[in-house]
Amino acid sequence: MGGDAMPVKRLSLLALLLALAMIAYMTIGSRGNWDFVLAFRGAKLLAIIAVGVAVSTSTLLFQTIAQNRILTPSIMGFDALYVLIITMMVFFVGGQGMLSLGPYGLFAMNTLLLLLASFLLFGTLIFEHGRDLTRMILTGVILGTLFRSLTSFATRMIDPNEYAHIQIASYASFNSFDMELLYIGVAIIIACLAFVWTIRHRLDVISLGYDVAINLGENVRAVQLLALAVIAILVSVSTALVGPVAFLGLLVVSIAHLVTPSPYHSTLLLSSALISCLILVGGQTLMERVLQMSTPLAVVIDFVGGLVFLLLLLQRLKK
Repeated sequence: MGGDAMPVKRLSLLALLLALAMIAYMTIGSRGNWDFVLAFRGAKLLAIIAVGVAVSTSTLLFQTIAQNRILTPSIMGFDALYVLIITMMVFFVGGQGMLSLGPYGLFAMNTLLLLLASFLLFGTLIFEHGRDLTRMILTGVILGTLFRSLTSFATRMIDPNEYAHIQIASYASFNSFDMELLYIGVAIIIACLAFVWTIRHRLDVISLGYDVAINLGENVRAVQLLALAVIAILVSVSTALVGPVAFLGLLVVSIAHLVTPSPYHSTLLLSSALISCLILVGGQTLMERVLQMSTPLAVVIDFVGGLVFLLLLLQRLKK
């Protein structure tokens, strides 16, 4: 009874802190026309929350199907693959040709290509070597390095005037995003979250281990494929909106396991999403409104998240 009440209390506290952070973000330093301020900041707040939820959910799903708490889509090279796809499109069709697709067409093509690449590269890797942590990490690092090297090689042969399209996609920014893509991105994220919520009990079974899940009658391959498809879509949406944030997912999911230690995805999904949004909204408020610093929040998050990754890796290696 007490164990069931504790996650609810902590989730409620996280929700309260997030609400306070959202109010601070919308009100601190606001001057002039409130209609304009609320509409402008409201759109940015919506984008931040959408990215926070997408990153936390995709990371938790990836850790579940990979059956370890160190790997994330970013560490395995998902973000680098997305930037590589953008680079190859600019290389072959040019910046104007890419823009002629429009934000919706460009997003649809990127998502489709990322889905195909995810099944071919990461799906095979998880199915064949999912329980070999060392091989998974090394392969992920190698794939990420390969994608970034190919991106760097292609950018050297691209017209410098068209390099701006790649540069925008390569760096995370919570201050600029495509308004046309925001609402469709939010709709896609909500659809993905609704689907993930329907399979949360199956994810609980998968997290018990491959052999246990098989013995309990769960179709592990089917769940892994479904989760991988959702991960690719969520990574596409979050990266298309603000750019890649490498270690945010690892950071928030690690904190979620500490704050709300639970074997159930119903708790972890909510906890990691609230923590992710709290870090992004609170951090952006602090950096932009209080300290008035121009340093991108993504830089700070990647620094702290990188330290968390090293600590988790060293802890796992000691075992």
